Amino acid sequence: MSVQRHYFPGNNTPLGFFSYYKYILGQREANRIICIKGGPGTGKSTFMKKIGEYFSEKGEDIDFLHCSADENSLDGIVIKNKKIALIDGTSPHITDPITPGAVDRIVNLGEYWNEEGIAVNKNEIIDLNEETSRWYRIAYNYLNAAKSVFRSLEEVYSQALEASEIYRVIADIVEREYGEYDISLRPGKVKKFFASGITATGNVNYITSLLGNMEKIYMINVPVGYSNTSLMEIVSEGAVYRGFDIETYYCAMSPEEKIEHIIIPELKTAFISVNRYHDVEPWEIVNVEGKEQQIAFIDMNDYMDSMVLQNNEELIETLNDEYDILLNNTVKYLSKAKEAHLMVESMYIPNMNFTQIGALIEELETELDK
Repeated sequence: MSVQRHYFPGNNTPLGFFSYYKYILGQREANRIICIKGGPGTGKSTFMKKIGEYFSEKGEDIDFLHCSADENSLDGIVIKNKKIALIDGTSPHITDPITPGAVDRIVNLGEYWNEEGIAVNKNEIIDLNEETSRWYRIAYNYLNAAKSVFRSLEEVYSQALEASEIYRVIADIVEREYGEYDISLRPGKVKKFFASGITATGNVNYITSLLGNMEKIYMINVPVGYSNTSLMEIVSEGAVYRGFDIETYYCAMSPEEKIEHIIIPELKTAFISVNRYHDVEPWEIVNVEGKEQQIAFIDMNDYMDSMVLQNNEELIETLNDEYDILLNNTVKYLSKAKEAHLMVESMYIPNMNFTQIGALIEELETELDK
């Protein structure tokens, strides 16, 4: 049975667009990486989606990598067992071949457009591209403001946390999960992605798709703004030092620092953070192999000084309200950027030869299936 997983390789963040593309498939592990070039509306997402669906129907496990500008579009796919990736190699995540011929290949959908038909709209396309960039700048300004509120919430929760108690709990979990394994001379590899995206339609969460073949799941309830990165680092380092490869999924508000989720494929074990922005209910998690899943709950509120929280109750409520307003405005301007981008796409679509692209898809499916 094919396992389909979904996540974001890049995200909208207070730092602007932030990419973890380099973790999709390494040069040494890959059999083939196909960089897809072409303009907006040239069918890059549909190209990858059709190939992903083709191999999924043949029983291959597929990772679908979504675009943070439009979660319904793809930035890439990975055909897991074949170690093949198809990646959108255009801005803002420009990807070029590193080992051309041996690993990497370029597919240029620009070969299938009517350049004269596109050029007629030159000035309008340039104007709309500039408008798109302007909306993104405004959206990222709001995200930066939201990050300041986020840090204020983090400060309150850090003051309230009874650290020794939660560290004892995490130490017990590490001993239970890793105790039988020796420290490895060859540390595991770490991949980094986003399970949730800040998109033009709001916060989009794909966490449950990552848990389909997990057998043990630790669900950690964390208040919005609280950073449990230090706890997640203990969990991740414990696995890596014992030679297990892991996947870490980061928070868009702190894309370089804050780990939200950890997947340890070999152990079929996951540690996930849940809150009102990426809520997960146990009944939403279904093991694709029909196996029973053990789900353990950790509520970080149980390890906080209730008096500190009570004394800061009004502040916490105010900060949460301000955070929501700033995120809503972020989404508003991301939506405007998407609208402008769609108008650009509408000038390319009529000038594409999608019949020839369809033939290319079939040709590539046959080639990759060998």
